[in-house]
Amino acid sequence: MALTAVIAAGAGGSMAASNTISDCFSENNARRIAGCSELIDSPHLDSGTKSLAYAMRALALSLDGALELALPDYDMAIKLDPQSSMALNNRGWVHYKLGRLDEGMADVERSLKLTPASAHAHDTRAHIHQALGKHAAALRDYEQAVRFGGEHLIKLYQCGLEAQGIYKGPIDGFYTSDVRRAFEVCVTRATCDPLPADEECRAATS
Repeated sequence: MALTAVIAAGAGGSMAASNTISDCFSENNARRIAGCSELIDSPHLDSGTKSLAYAMRALALSLDGALELALPDYDMAIKLDPQSSMALNNRGWVHYKLGRLDEGMADVERSLKLTPASAHAHDTRAHIHQALGKHAAALRDYEQAVRFGGEHLIKLYQCGLEAQGIYKGPIDGFYTSDVRRAFEVCVTRATCDPLPADEECRAATS
């Protein structure tokens, strides 16, 4: 069953509920925040769906740069669903961005215990290892992210490493020795992020 169908059933299945769900899962952050807030306020929503709504609102807030505001929503998402590996990983990422590396590591370790094959969680842990100066551990996790994330994630990394000036090969989704060498350089630099920052780069890899 589609996730939106499950949520619609939990919210009553009305057209209004369907629109609210659509907004909560929109790529537009303002719509996402408004839709998820409406879902959260629904008195008949089950705890699992409410957890997801909190997590989606937190994601929108974090993408808007409101990291401190995102944390209480992630806290609620995890309180309602302690097995939400997505919310744990994303809260770990927010802690990382805020420089709270120990808290970020604790979250991502919990996330990986729940979903060991998560490319996103391995990427988060790689970033934290890199920030801690643990170069070998960071490289291992980036390679695990590549393993589980496949072609699309490799393209993102290739584009990001190219933007860092340490990769000059094609953006083709193949993990070559040139990509690995670029990673080996990147993990030794505290300011090197193999994920691209600009949306144009992301669009080119889709």
